[in-house]
Amino acid sequence: MSTRRYPLEPLFEKILSPFERFLRQTTAGGVILMVATVLTLVAANSPWGSGFRQFWEQSFRLEFGVHSLEMTLQHWINEGLMAFFFLLVGLELKREVMVGELSSRKDAILPVAGALGGMAVPALIYFLLNPVGPAAAGWGIPMATDIAFAIGILVLLAWRIPRTLIIFLTALAIADDIGAVLVIAFFYTTSLNAIALSVAGVLLTLLVLLNRGGIRRSLPYGILGVLLWIALLKSGVHATIAGILLAFAIPARPVFSPDQFDFCLTKLQRALHERTAHPEMQDHPLSDPRMSVIAQNVESVAKAVQSPQQLMEHAIGNWVTFFIIPLFAFANAGVDFSEIPLGEALAHPVTLGIVLGLVLGKFLGISGAAWLAAKAGIAQLPKGVSWRQFCGVAWLGGIGFTMSLFISELAFHQNPMFMEEAKIGILISSVLAAAIGLAWLFLSSPRRKA
Repeated sequence: MSTRRYPLEPLFEKILSPFERFLRQTTAGGVILMVATVLTLVAANSPWGSGFRQFWEQSFRLEFGVHSLEMTLQHWINEGLMAFFFLLVGLELKREVMVGELSSRKDAILPVAGALGGMAVPALIYFLLNPVGPAAAGWGIPMATDIAFAIGILVLLAWRIPRTLIIFLTALAIADDIGAVLVIAFFYTTSLNAIALSVAGVLLTLLVLLNRGGIRRSLPYGILGVLLWIALLKSGVHATIAGILLAFAIPARPVFSPDQFDFCLTKLQRALHERTAHPEMQDHPLSDPRMSVIAQNVESVAKAVQSPQQLMEHAIGNWVTFFIIPLFAFANAGVDFSEIPLGEALAHPVTLGIVLGLVLGKFLGISGAAWLAAKAGIAQLPKGVSWRQFCGVAWLGGIGFTMSLFISELAFHQNPMFMEEAKIGILISSVLAAAIGLAWLFLSSPRRKA
């Protein structure tokens, strides 16, 4: 019998909380998103810029017997792949509301108040500059905060600021996402198809019944989720909302409780001890069926103690962060500055409304609403955070990228020139908000002692 020993340390690395895992993934995603954006701008303004833009306008068709779906490659990304982004957002929202930073009213009031103020004031500023006409449709663009970009920037100062400040920005951005999703659902919906909408309602009811019926396998939810996406695509409601609806139907409770998990592990440990007690024990798994059965049971127990929500988050998280979002940036963030002079764009009410809304409006809305909540005695600053540091985070709230670009596509899909001006406004706002927020936090946060 072999006496080889294998190092176990790599199998038992530092245990991270769900928030720490989310923070690591989001920070890395923010860096990748920045790189993708820069590459997109370079490609759009290169000699091959025309071909780059035309590539995303190619039609792509899927056929199912007599039924077919045909959209441009850009729309497949925006309405198809981005449904997975909204699914991940929905899963994160659900987790935070159930057990995270938004689970208790006391902890949720400050970020929710900040998010509400940070949506209302930017929308008002934009509306004041664009009160009528086609440009007025863009009022929702400056309402959103990009969680990946904002946290990626804030983590650059993690050695200098309280950790609670990062937690607050995460909760704020998540609450902001809720508002952005509601805005898309209620205000950026075209004419409705009652039949398709009814089918979507039936499918959503079936998803809820699966959850209530204790179905924990992912396949039924996946199949109904795809059908829900198709129904919403045909209904006039933006199809990506299917991701949010599916997320809230995914079961959050596992098959096994922690106590049941401990009991099963104890039985498996006994089985391992019994195996080692047999002199005929073989080192090769093919010649030791007892070891194979134990390994299969370990796998089953490990899955049973994880909820379908956790398993789905793990399954799609990296794909969304490192593939779908950068691909979305490649398809949507390109601006040809030779067609729209920067000075002319900055003077346009659409660009100006977005820049003032995201940079100034977010700062005033987040800090003002939070200050009022604190003065009213219904909220308080996170532990160890000063108002000066809080204002720095309020500036970072003006980094609106992914969701802002997404809403601009919905608002100006029939006005390409406005869409380009909106993109310029979003890019300028994100750079300004990041620079001001970083400088403000650096100057307002004394170096922490080691």
